[in-house]
Amino acid sequence: MMSSSKYTLTIRNEIMFKSEDYGKPLNARLSEILRRTTSKDDIANVSLRSNVSFSTIRDVIYRTNSLTKSNSKAIALLVHVAFENALAQKLQAEGDIMYLDGMLNL
Repeated sequence: MMSSSKYTLTIRNEIMFKSEDYGKPLNARLSEILRRTTSKDDIANVSLRSNVSFSTIRDVIYRTNSLTKSNSKAIALLVHVAFENALAQKLQAEGDIMYLDGMLNL
């Protein structure tokens, strides 16, 4: 069995974003999803991993700054975090629904 330390996440921002995405704000749907599924701590952690400032990432998420090749790695990392957070939120909601359903069916 291989150690998990041998696995690393490779972020392929050049595949995630097209050349026409650069120089423009993120699309509105991605912006909304990132705002809903990531926290300040998530942004801070991505900032440390990507060497892109917290404020730059925040401004790209809130569409006050454009996506660039230099900040796209941070946004790609944040998309991965958002995906994981969305899955966790879904599982939590499913558990909450089962619990509440049990209370309502007394």
